[in-house]
Amino acid sequence: MKLNNKTKFIFVTGGVTSSLGKGIVVASLGRILKSMGLKINVIKLDPYLNVDPGTMNPYQHGEVFVTDDGAETDLDLGHYERFINTNLTRSSNLTSGMVYQEILLKERRGDFLGGTVQVVPHVINEIKLKIKEAAGVLDDGGILICEVGGTVGDIEGEPFLEAIRQFKKDVGRNNTLYIHLTLVPYLKAAKELKTKPTQHSVKELRSIGIQPDIIILRSERPINNSIREKISLFCDVEPEAVIPLEDVKHVIYEAPILLESNKLSRLVASMLKIEPYVEPRLDSWMRIVEMAKNLKDTVEIAIAGKYVGLPDSYISVVESLKHSSLHLGYGLKVRWINTEDINSMDDAKRMFEGVRGIVVPGGFGVRGIEGKILAARFARENNIPYFGLCLGMQIMCIEFARNVLGLEGANSTEFDENTRFPVIDLMEEQKGVVDKGATMRLGAFPCRLVDGTIAKRAYNQDLVFERHRHRYEFNNLFKEDFEKNGMIVSGIFEERNLVEILELRGHKWYLGTQFHPEFKSRPNKPHPLFFDFMKVAISN
Repeated sequence: MKLNNKTKFIFVTGGVTSSLGKGIVVASLGRILKSMGLKINVIKLDPYLNVDPGTMNPYQHGEVFVTDDGAETDLDLGHYERFINTNLTRSSNLTSGMVYQEILLKERRGDFLGGTVQVVPHVINEIKLKIKEAAGVLDDGGILICEVGGTVGDIEGEPFLEAIRQFKKDVGRNNTLYIHLTLVPYLKAAKELKTKPTQHSVKELRSIGIQPDIIILRSERPINNSIREKISLFCDVEPEAVIPLEDVKHVIYEAPILLESNKLSRLVASMLKIEPYVEPRLDSWMRIVEMAKNLKDTVEIAIAGKYVGLPDSYISVVESLKHSSLHLGYGLKVRWINTEDINSMDDAKRMFEGVRGIVVPGGFGVRGIEGKILAARFARENNIPYFGLCLGMQIMCIEFARNVLGLEGANSTEFDENTRFPVIDLMEEQKGVVDKGATMRLGAFPCRLVDGTIAKRAYNQDLVFERHRHRYEFNNLFKEDFEKNGMIVSGIFEERNLVEILELRGHKWYLGTQFHPEFKSRPNKPHPLFFDFMKVAISN
């Protein structure tokens, strides 16, 4: 694939340990460069052999982030979209599974003319091809930022590292930049920060032929100039290219400000020969940070799910709530509720006591379902703002059918195939599906809003496009009974007459969406439904 010769590539790797925040660094860098007027695209390379995270347990991999074009991707793409304020596509996520699947399909077709298929060159070339395809979005030149998942030294990551090593030769030194993120731990016994892990990590990277141009140092404590100079000396990087990144004090959206305070944009522009240099315009971003520093109070919202042991499972939900609370002048306090522990209305009363709103997020499987139904009932009966996201909408339908319509045993056929009252049912085209990966209703679909509803008030427009990830839909056979008893349809996918939004008439705020609005919220532009929900919750 031929590339525009103006395209630049930045490769971000990580060392010492996982969970250092490479995704936040990449997203922050994208924010900085975009604010300079540069065109930006991002790709995440994940070394695991799953084709995508769509069938993975959230406890293993966190949230599955869905793009407009229906790709099930790594949660870091959510960070990229929120920071850079752009809608990414399936070309922005690549896994080892995708690479090997594509190569094996080519081999079966005979594309390799009977040759032996090997990691070098076939796997490496396929990775490079996919990176170039992501860069192809930048058809008039720009910067592709590429995050390599995992940690330098991981066996499964070696093909990706070899592929990015070759890029310098392929596209030229002035078009390639390597950034390495490492940890500088503080040892309490010695009362000092230690640079040795960073030195070893860089040594590992250099052993495979990659010399980092910039090293970013994650630390819980301030990093002084003597430490930067020591790392500069032993890792062969200019002192100004050793950049500290301490833990943020208020919100993760401080990260671009902290990185730019060390002139990251000038470094990148100089190393990639980007001329003329344009100062980043981060004023609007600074306002977000200022909001976080000047809060009136905090508001406590309950998130009731079954993966609450790993908050990353619901990270877009949490960030969407934060975006809205920030703009309303409040800090967010999340009360995590494991719905497997809710077995009665007494449990619900005890667990939700004092919260200003309840969110039931998406999910799959029967575990914890009855607890979610009790959560929805508690919110409905006590006039507490309730926001149901995908499964959370289906839950409120099941609860309403059982306890308002009197349809005993009403359920989703996902949880009870033989229920007499399938208020939620499998989509017709899903009934013959066997494979689980990428076979759901995925991506953005139109939703027509109904006048005089909470949804219409929140969006203040007639037609919106929202992202889906589900197999089951509201059963229209029950629509008339629902609406007669106060549960109204406020959003619909007209082409197929599918219910998209339901809300309860006369309640303070009781609304569910078949889609996932959390995927489209931005720190400088909160999602309308989350904003309306939080506004009512704060006044509750």
